[in-house]
Amino acid sequence: QWPLKRESLIQAHASVQEQLDQGHIQPSTSPWNTPIFVIKKKSGKYHLLHDLHALNFQMEAMGALQPGMPNPAMLPERWHLLIVDLKDCFFTICIHPQDTKQFAFTLPALNREAPASRFEWVVLPQGIKNSSTLCQLFVDAALLPVQKAWPNALIYHYMDDILIAQQDPFTEQQEYFLAKQLSQQGLQVAPEKIQCTAPWKYLGWQINESKIRPPKAALHLTLKALHDVQRFLGDIQWLRPVVGITNDQLELL
Repeated sequence: QWPLKRESLIQAHASVQEQLDQGHIQPSTSPWNTPIFVIKKKSGKYHLLHDLHALNFQMEAMGALQPGMPNPAMLPERWHLLIVDLKDCFFTICIHPQDTKQFAFTLPALNREAPASRFEWVVLPQGIKNSSTLCQLFVDAALLPVQKAWPNALIYHYMDDILIAQQDPFTEQQEYFLAKQLSQQGLQVAPEKIQCTAPWKYLGWQINESKIRPPKAALHLTLKALHDVQRFLGDIQWLRPVVGITNDQLELL
């Protein structure tokens, strides 16, 4: 475990307690151990990060089963939409009990006043290899009963963003049915992020009854640090459906 400054360690204790209260981690005696640290967001809040590079190195990549985002421009004109944003998608995917020991980390005590505590993740942590692919598979399986119940509807999903389109307006019964099917698989719908009326927003697109506006086409080309490169690659991913960039063209990056 890397040394943490006192403020960072205090925030790490608070973040670990929060994850423990939510059932995302559990006390551990695992011999595995990879470091944690915290970063301060612009909002002033701290975010717990687990360095999983050593674990990712030993995992075989599954590859991207959904290499690009769905294009809302293919939706039939004037169809009704229901857009849902899932809450903490990764944290609803459980790790097999035999494998949780590999996701262990150590939390040092403040001022060494007690032995360090060790915990292990019981749900999929952020930063693990294949997490995006597993999330896509998990959400796809959860939506199968919805697809069977609504055979005439179009269902798009990318990670934790779900778009459903149909000719007739959505009823309260349909909204309840969708939420129930997702909750049965442990997926939680963020109530404040359910969109039933225009204008809808989906993956950066703004959708009205008769027109669709793509994401703002902007590339930040000043690349001086790793963060700048990550932001640049993220911009390209957003623009891919709009300008038709292929995977082969992205290989050089």
